[in-house]
Amino acid sequence: MDFDRVLDEIGEFGKFQLTNYLLICLPVFFGAANSLSYVFTAGVPNYRCFVPNCDDPHQPNYDESWMHYAVPGKTDSNGIFTPEQCKIFIQNNMTMSRGYSVPTFEECSPEMFTSKEDECSRWVFDKSEKTIVEEWSITCMSNHWKLSLVGTMHFLGIVSGSFIFGVLADRYGRKIVLILSILFMSITGIGQALSGDYITFIVFAYLNAVGTSGVYPLAFILGVEMVGRSKREMSGNVLNYFYALGEAAVGLVAWLSGNWVTVQLAVSAPPLLFALYYWIVPESVRWLLAKKHTHKAGRIIKRAAKVNGVVLSDSILATFVDNEDGMSDSKEGMVGQSEKPPSQIAVMKEALKSKTLMIRFVILIYNWITNAFVYYGLSLNSTSLSGNKYLNYALVCLIEIPGYTLAWIAMNKIGRRWSLGLSLLLCAVTCCTGAFIDADLIWAVVSLFLVGKLGITISFSVLYTYSAEMIPTVIRSAGVGALSTMARFGAMMAPFVPLLGLYVKPLPLILFGILSLFGGITAFLFPETLKKKLPDTVEEAENLGKTDNDIELQSSSFKES
Repeated sequence: MDFDRVLDEIGEFGKFQLTNYLLICLPVFFGAANSLSYVFTAGVPNYRCFVPNCDDPHQPNYDESWMHYAVPGKTDSNGIFTPEQCKIFIQNNMTMSRGYSVPTFEECSPEMFTSKEDECSRWVFDKSEKTIVEEWSITCMSNHWKLSLVGTMHFLGIVSGSFIFGVLADRYGRKIVLILSILFMSITGIGQALSGDYITFIVFAYLNAVGTSGVYPLAFILGVEMVGRSKREMSGNVLNYFYALGEAAVGLVAWLSGNWVTVQLAVSAPPLLFALYYWIVPESVRWLLAKKHTHKAGRIIKRAAKVNGVVLSDSILATFVDNEDGMSDSKEGMVGQSEKPPSQIAVMKEALKSKTLMIRFVILIYNWITNAFVYYGLSLNSTSLSGNKYLNYALVCLIEIPGYTLAWIAMNKIGRRWSLGLSLLLCAVTCCTGAFIDADLIWAVVSLFLVGKLGITISFSVLYTYSAEMIPTVIRSAGVGALSTMARFGAMMAPFVPLLGLYVKPLPLILFGILSLFGGITAFLFPETLKKKLPDTVEEAENLGKTDNDIELQSSSFKES
């Protein structure tokens, strides 16, 4: 059965679809929040060495007036002193003999300290923020890899879960697997908050990512499969808007609470309520029809028609027989199937022999890895910018909303190739420029950073569409899936980028800029695919951009393919 014909009758995006679509967007909001909660749960708070004979041994204060001569550090142009986290000035022998008495301000004087530095073994943390750094003393450069590992384990979980939930959804249905992934994400996220040690936290961080990996893709599929073809690009964009809002919400919760446990519980506990979706949200009608569950599909379509205020025609009603063997559909499906399509393996072998497609695929791999690396790297690096780190992080997330919108407009106005190339070059220029701007010019640094994130968001959004339009139909899903998997390797490396800034502050942005620059240049080697027929064969894929006789695309999008 042609479900698009049914949608033409009941409405491509009526009240029924709108209600269920908004319900599906809510888990995406929390899925996004869980995907980047580690930015703050494993973030580095302000801390410094404990200073004997100066700090109160029972209730030390992070911000003290005598810090600048007790511990090494830097003073900016505004006179704000930032202490080093793990070094202390050695005290002279006379001071050390006094022991750990509770001092007064007068007792803690410059004369107490020499100019020699030493490592410390006890720290004083800023009380405005508590993360796992303070919880389990993950301090100093020697332990920073443990914080980066949290992000890497997250993306490793995403890789694992994407495959698992994709297979399960095709076999058991979109709705039930979506609900299971949400609940798994919620329970393991709560497990993170209740972890008693670093190892347990890391394990739950991985498992939480496995659950999170199923939320967005399955919600996307459910949402796209319930609306008409002319509304699919719109529905995909709205889902991305909710994702960006979910990411930004983490920064707001962290700002208000200042405690990593509260942050993790806030993003993980509420999704338990989505278990109610089992009785509220319908299964994908397209999946039911594909699995020959005609009667179940019919009940959902009749309910949708009733909610949308539409009376179904007799021809549509007659299609849904009251059985589960789906004979009416199977008979219809026999028409026009005498010609057997080429196998996926055969097309894949043919593509591997094509020099043109292999060069194109290698460039695509580079661009996917670069896009993921820079996209997530900028999000993670936003907390190290000058100014309010919570606000900076939220702005970097929210800039994705205009980014997705501009990508949608640009792809259809100036084409895929120019949209991809120019957006990457925009990211390259702003990142490299931002790397050398005076850190005291906060507005300039943040503005350039935001424009860079805008560029990479546009690029990543275009890349999904562009890649699908260059790969032959039979291997399109497998090809895009392989590229998406390669992108995860870039994402797994991104959490370690902030470590580079500890050695040379501009290095992360310079790295983002150089990689984006090369990606932008190579993007212009691709053929233009705007209004071109989707290639069904290897030969058609090779000839993209070589002829002027390409057939215009119908109203279908890459998402439906």
